[in-house]
Amino acid sequence: MYEKLSDTFKGVAVKYLTTVDATSKSNQHEIGGLTKAGIADLLGYPENGEKREIPATLVYMSDDSEDIITIEDKVTWYDTRFNQLHRSAEYRLYYKPNEVTRLFSEGYFFLIALTHDNQLLMIFTPPGSEAEAQLRSLFGIYDEEIKNKFSEVSFSESSIIVPVRLLLEQLGIDITPVIEKESQYLDLIREKFGLIFPKTRPFSEFARTIHIEEGLSIRSPDEALVSWMDTEEMLFRVLEREIVKEKLKEGFGEHGDDVDEFIAYSLSVQNRRKSRVGHAFENHIEKILIDNQIVFQRGGRTEGKQKPDFLFPGEQSYQSMAFEESNFRMLGAKTTCKDRWRQVLAEANRIKRKHLITIQAAISEDQTSEMQDKNLQLIVPSPLHPTFTKKQQDWLFTFSDFVHEVRKIQDDAGVSWSRS
Repeated sequence: MYEKLSDTFKGVAVKYLTTVDATSKSNQHEIGGLTKAGIADLLGYPENGEKREIPATLVYMSDDSEDIITIEDKVTWYDTRFNQLHRSAEYRLYYKPNEVTRLFSEGYFFLIALTHDNQLLMIFTPPGSEAEAQLRSLFGIYDEEIKNKFSEVSFSESSIIVPVRLLLEQLGIDITPVIEKESQYLDLIREKFGLIFPKTRPFSEFARTIHIEEGLSIRSPDEALVSWMDTEEMLFRVLEREIVKEKLKEGFGEHGDDVDEFIAYSLSVQNRRKSRVGHAFENHIEKILIDNQIVFQRGGRTEGKQKPDFLFPGEQSYQSMAFEESNFRMLGAKTTCKDRWRQVLAEANRIKRKHLITIQAAISEDQTSEMQDKNLQLIVPSPLHPTFTKKQQDWLFTFSDFVHEVRKIQDDAGVSWSRS
C-alpha cells in the first residue's frame, strides 16, 4: 500500500512566471491562468465581488540548501473584472510582497498545489536548476514542455508520497494525507501501545503486520522496503496527530499559554520525526536482510570508533586479517543524502567500494557523478528509479541488486547463515 500524492493534493499545476506574475517586473502581485489548469474549479469561483482568502505556504527553493525560504501567508482569490459588466470574469490570485516574492522573477519555475484541507503550496525555483528538476521528478513531470501558461499535472497514479514528504519536510512544510480507515488504525495502535510514542523497533514490527504480503521481502526487497516505510509513516502520523491533539487541549505551562513551552514541544515533535524515520529505515532493511538469510551485523565496529550501519558478514570477520577483503561489504542507510553521504566513505578502510541506500528521489547528476568518482555505489529502491535520469538509472543499484550480490558472495565464500 503506497500513499499517493492524491492522498494529500487535490490539484497541481506548473508554469514559468511571466512579467505580470513576477513582483520584480510588476506591481500587480497577481497570478492568472488557474482556470485552464483546473485549480480554479477546485478553489471555487467567488461571486458578487467576494475576495476569498486562502492559507498558503510560499517557498523559494534554489540549488543552495541554505537559500530555502518558507513563508506562511494568505493569498486572495477573486474576479478582477467584477465591476466590468461588459467583460467576462477573470479570476486571479493576489499575493502580498514578502521575502519569497522578492527573490523570484520572470521565467522562474512555479509549482502550485492545493491540498485536501484547501491550503495552497506555492514553490518557486530558478529555471533549469537542480531544484526544478527535483520537483519535476517528484511530481511526475518528466517530458512535458512547460510554458508561461499553466499546465495541469496528472499525478494520482504515478507518484508515491514518502519521498515528496521528506523533501517538503526539509523545506519546513508539514503535509497531512487523507488516510482511509484512520480511526481503525488508531484503535489498533491504542490497543497495542496505548496513547504514547513507542520505541521504534516494536513500532516497525507492528507496521509490518498491517499490510502483509507473504514472501514480499524475498521476492522484491525494494517493494517491501518502500511499502513498509510508507505504512509505518502513515501509522506514525495517525498516532502523532492524536497525541499532539490531546497535548493542545491540555495547553502549555501553568496557565496553558506558555509560548516557550509550546515552541519547545513543537521542536520535540520535529526532532522525533527526523530521528524516528532513520531508525525505521534501518529496522526494515534489517528485516529484509534477515528474511534473505544474509549474514551481517548492524553497527559492527571497523576502525577506531567507526560503525557502519550494516557490516557484512560482521565485525569479527572484519577484524580478521585472514578474511578475504573482496568478500566484505558495508551498507550505509540514509533516508536523505545531502552532503552526509560522504560520511560513509570513512567507515571501513578495508572495503574499497562502499554502498549507500537511500529513499531520497531525484538526486542531481552532479552528486551521483561525485559518488561514482569516490567509488560509492548508490542504492535506491526500484519504485523511485523513475525520478532519476536514464543515465543515472543505468548506474543505480536496486536493493534487490545489493541483496543478490551479497548473497552470492557469501554463498561462494561459504559464509553460513544462522540467527536465533
